[in-house]
Amino acid sequence: MSLPAFAQKAEIEAANAKWIECFNKGDFAGLGSLYTADATAFPPGSAMVRGDAAIGAMFKRFAEEVGDPKLMTLDVKPLGPSAAREIGTFSMKTKGPNPKDVTGKYLVVWEKVGNDWKLAADIWNDGQ
Repeated sequence: MSLPAFAQKAEIEAANAKWIECFNKGDFAGLGSLYTADATAFPPGSAMVRGDAAIGAMFKRFAEEVGDPKLMTLDVKPLGPSAAREIGTFSMKTKGPNPKDVTGKYLVVWEKVGNDWKLAADIWNDGQ
């Protein structure tokens, strides 16, 4: 039996809150564990990053340059009982003497692994 879309959206927003929490406290192993073992990230202007540990390490490097991430889920579409597609927007601030706001959009394919929603594919880029 599949959850109604609103229930999936609430669970995915809770997983996003955990992502933000891990990022903000510098727990990049924990952040990586929010991804499936075979997840792929598609960072802008870079090669694909494969695997939960490599994705955690990538975000550790990002955290040296940016902070204060915020995610806003715009739409969650169920793709069956154990998969969903999320579209949203993000914002963060660059670090350094002249911080700038960076905003953009993202698309995530989520997979249900046991009782947990995990990011299986994560792509984002600047602009609205």
